[in-house]
Amino acid sequence: MAKDTVASTSQADRISSVAGFIAALDQSGGSTPKALSQYGVEAEEYSTEEEMFGLIHQMRCRIMQAPDFTSEKVLGAILFERTMRGEVAGMPVPQYLWEERGVVPFLKIDKGMEDVQNGAQILKPIPGLDELLATAREFGIFGTKERSVIHEANAEGIEAVVVQQFELGKQVIAAGLVPIVEPEVLIDSPTKTEAEALLKAATLRQLDLLEDGQNVILKLTIPNEAGLYDDLADHPRVLRVVALSGGYTTDDACERLSKNTKMIASFSRALAEGLSAKQSDDEFNAALASNIDKIYSASL
Repeated sequence: MAKDTVASTSQADRISSVAGFIAALDQSGGSTPKALSQYGVEAEEYSTEEEMFGLIHQMRCRIMQAPDFTSEKVLGAILFERTMRGEVAGMPVPQYLWEERGVVPFLKIDKGMEDVQNGAQILKPIPGLDELLATAREFGIFGTKERSVIHEANAEGIEAVVVQQFELGKQVIAAGLVPIVEPEVLIDSPTKTEAEALLKAATLRQLDLLEDGQNVILKLTIPNEAGLYDDLADHPRVLRVVALSGGYTTDDACERLSKNTKMIASFSRALAEGLSAKQSDDEFNAALASNIDKIYSASL
């Protein structure tokens, strides 16, 4: 138990104050085919779901074992449940990340979203959540991630998303983990700027209701107004504010992020941009290193 406590403390310190970014390696069932296609693996190259997940696991292992995927620039990595239960280099993935790479492991726990209502999508119910959180603790997971989506500047819809996110976050905290609260505003929303102002206000209201020790990480779309979320980053209940790439290219996401000095990256598509199953290890590692360098620099 003592070792677990020491590890948790050092992980919290890394996430809250060390330079770097959080890698998002958590594509799930619905997004896996697209992620594989971007990686140069087309649908005709696999015939079953098991084969599909096997191929995406190979891609993730290749990323995690790359020379530049270390604690020097990567603070944490968000995993899909199958990845958490899998192995890399003969070790459970969360153990490998922390013990071999110094990278803090997180787990995606949401099961998708409901249909759009009031311009937003709240989370679907998460069956067996308490058991999943307990299992995550056993695997050495530090925190969780749960994603909702905001389509437009609708105050009622945004409030519903934020309230649900924080209620779920409290359940995660009670299980001994740290939640990444992720109410994503779509980058192509025609009312993105207005939605972000409403989101900030709703988030501050929920943060002010948290008790001492109920700490969260916020994962937000890079705002149109640079510095908009600085007040959130300064809130005593926030360990870190991280940015999702949301479909921006790596260069565009990094340029936008660099203007928000109190946000760091938590990129998925931008991290994997330009990577291909057909590349040699040297080519793959060089492309990934370039992305890591760009994302790290933008997160400073």
